[in-house]
Amino acid sequence: MKTITTIVERKRMQMTDEPTGQNLRGLSAELLDKAHASRSGRAARGVFTGTYLRQVMLTLTEDSELADHDSPPEASLQVIEGRVRLATAEASWELSTGDFIAIPPERHSVTALEDSAFLLTIRTEVHGG
Repeated sequence: MKTITTIVERKRMQMTDEPTGQNLRGLSAELLDKAHASRSGRAARGVFTGTYLRQVMLTLTEDSELADHDSPPEASLQVIEGRVRLATAEASWELSTGDFIAIPPERHSVTALEDSAFLLTIRTEVHGG
């Protein structure tokens, strides 16, 4: 009799039994090509999903933005290439290649000051048991 493996079980097996690497610079180049072909000027791809953590590579062409939106409880942004501005109602930060910032837990936007790629890391909901 075959056992049905859930998506969560498969992801856990992938995380622990068969770790894989990704070249983020190569992925950013691929996604920037897609962003240039997109009317929105952006493209994204999930690079990691774990039990409590999710990471997404996002790319924005120059002057494209992720409009004002709510923040998850805990998140960070690391610029892989380019320059972006992270802005809240009260403050803004200009970040360039290699920069890392914890995203404030409030509404914010991200604008590309030049073609850019960044890694967004988000803590997913943790439910007590």
